Amino acid sequence: MQSVEFVEFQWPYLASLIGSSEEIARSAVASGALVRRREVRSADTLLRLAITYGFCGFSLRQTAAYAQTIGFASISDVALLKRLRRCGPWLGELLARKLAQRTGRHEFPANRLRLRLIDATTVARPGSTGIDWRLHMSMNVSPGQVDHIELTDAKGAESLTRFAFACSDLVIADRGYAKAKDLDHVTRANAFFIVRTSRHSVKLEHRDGRPFDYVEGLNHLPEAAAGEFAVQVRVSPKHFIPCRLIGIRKSEPAAERTRSKILAESRKKGRITDPRTLESAGFMTVLTNLPVNEATPEQILDLYRFRWQIEMNFKDLKSVLELDTLPAKDPALARSYLYAKLLGTFLIDDLTSRYLSFSPWGYEIQPAALDVAPS
Repeated sequence: MQSVEFVEFQWPYLASLIGSSEEIARSAVASGALVRRREVRSADTLLRLAITYGFCGFSLRQTAAYAQTIGFASISDVALLKRLRRCGPWLGELLARKLAQRTGRHEFPANRLRLRLIDATTVARPGSTGIDWRLHMSMNVSPGQVDHIELTDAKGAESLTRFAFACSDLVIADRGYAKAKDLDHVTRANAFFIVRTSRHSVKLEHRDGRPFDYVEGLNHLPEAAAGEFAVQVRVSPKHFIPCRLIGIRKSEPAAERTRSKILAESRKKGRITDPRTLESAGFMTVLTNLPVNEATPEQILDLYRFRWQIEMNFKDLKSVLELDTLPAKDPALARSYLYAKLLGTFLIDDLTSRYLSFSPWGYEIQPAALDVAPS
């Protein structure tokens, strides 16, 4: 079934997966999305217009024409533009509510921890030559669901501080998140991390405070076997995070591919490559605060490798959302478009795979007061 068919024939059920019509209406008014009720008489109509525009991939003119044809709204594309520009905060609130419904406690059976993958992707407007938006995501591995989304402009850096963690979480992230303040944010929540690192990602020390020589240490690793070093990451003069640096030698073909990328990037930027950088390219390392008795180096590397297996889920999500480019140049409209596309994706995912398995009627019934006549 195409996305527009869901919106046309399944709309009451899709809307019910967010909440009651009264809840949706209250939030629309409180956020300022619904202020005048001329062409758009209800929050339900406004939400349907937003989902049609964002999720179905229609232009503003096509959305207005479709609404007129189906009969749920009579509005011009100019009026629709003005309406949707005000919807960003409201749609973001509904998206957060939907994510909260999807998020639960799911333990990773291997170590009784909830495995969470952190990633980000970039989005560009039509005709843009750079990055206009950055979408930050967290995925809960056990149910395979995205449990947190944040949309920022291009200046919004990748950071673990954007996410809230619990003591049951094991956070897995790429080298872009290997920063002292990020790792400190995780440890202050009494959570655990496995973060890929490199020679320049974060400054490491021996546990007694002496600088740790990344290349010299890794050169002591045996062939085809994982090893570890007791290190620490200093956050402030009096505060540091005890960690384990887990490393393994790459195969020669894998190491050569990495060196080729480094040399190509250096030539592109007109730089001279540090020989120690090329030497360190022969190793793969991750940093973790998991205790020694919780996981061996081999188990930690296997957990990180699991990130690559589930990376396909991120790619599928990006492909479905078609986030390579945005049809909207206006920042406020672009934000509404992205939130509507994400919200529509999660609604249809729940309708087709979650609630259909729970009941014959295929959706969650909202509580309603019953007027029962006395017998």
